[in-house]
Amino acid sequence: MPAPPRVVFALLGDPTGSSRALRQLRALSALGLDVRLLAVGPMRRPDVLRGVVDGAVAAPWPAGRGPAFFWRADRAVRRLAERTPAALYLASDLYVLPALAAAARRHGGRLVYDSRELYAALDSSAGRPHVAAAWRAVEGRFIGRADAVLTVGDQIADRLAEAYRIARPTVLYNAPAPPSPSGEGGADHARAGRTVLRARLGLPDDGRVVVLYQGLLRAGRGLPALVEAARRVDGVRLVVIGEGELWDDLARLGAPLGDRFRLHPFVPPDALAALTPGADLGACLIEPLTESLRLSLPNKLFEYLAAGVPVIASPLPEIRRVVERGVGVLADPADPAAVAAALRLALDPDARDAWAGRTTEALAPYAWDRGRSVFRDVVLGLLG
Repeated sequence: MPAPPRVVFALLGDPTGSSRALRQLRALSALGLDVRLLAVGPMRRPDVLRGVVDGAVAAPWPAGRGPAFFWRADRAVRRLAERTPAALYLASDLYVLPALAAAARRHGGRLVYDSRELYAALDSSAGRPHVAAAWRAVEGRFIGRADAVLTVGDQIADRLAEAYRIARPTVLYNAPAPPSPSGEGGADHARAGRTVLRARLGLPDDGRVVVLYQGLLRAGRGLPALVEAARRVDGVRLVVIGEGELWDDLARLGAPLGDRFRLHPFVPPDALAALTPGADLGACLIEPLTESLRLSLPNKLFEYLAAGVPVIASPLPEIRRVVERGVGVLADPADPAAVAAALRLALDPDARDAWAGRTTEALAPYAWDRGRSVFRDVVLGLLG
């Protein structure tokens, strides 16, 4: 019996902290493929890869910053990939695309590029046109070599097709599967999650509305305005779960709220899914600081909906399209007064119940049960 085709999956960073990477790795494994994972940097939860990948190598996090850092990361991935013959190479971000393109050419494998962001318009390029131009040049050089291009939203797919004159990329939304109709999800799941969230964080049961933010603690996520808005609305308790450079600033800003503010470290995706249902409202207040952020369709938005949690979110094009399905309230993410006004609307339990009742339906067009089939078709089509 012939050996199953080998797939090399690579990314910069920790795949065990990326729900998108984990979903794709699990889908590849379910196809019976020999999956080899190449990562740069330590993996915090290698146990979640057990039975999913047939081999995993994590290169050390390179020293330095800027071009020197990315050059060293590219060299590390290239050395590993070129030593690993495969039928298919999946670059899970732009940073590993040149290395996997070289390996695919060397070994005659097919190449998939997952454009998770609009890389030429990331936060790091704001006000730095030379950085944007550099990433645009890298992407422009290699995206045309890919046999298939994936991305995270429709507007980014359109931009990539237009900018590089390629076929429109296949859209795979950053969304989990919907709640199970057998009872794993919906109200029962939310009640169980509420207990877990409150026990894990030691939250008092005082009737306050729990507003949850989960994700990166970085500029452009509306976090300072959210903390200030929570200060103005006594009926809410704000819980922030994540990691990033704003940690110390948020701890300082949130201190005056006392026990109405909790800042909790990063929680891996699988464990986080057990906590999210305990929130009364999920915050997705992306600021349009860059074109990538303006067109974003964040994972956290769908994670809240999958947990039956309504949202307070930004009126950005892709996000608005989801929220206007009746699952929450929109607010200017840079305006604490606007965010506070939205939070006051969300204090109404009848409004929250109505929003929560529509979350499964709103999630359905984006959910991974559909995306998994699309992803499988792309992979199997390339493997012939």
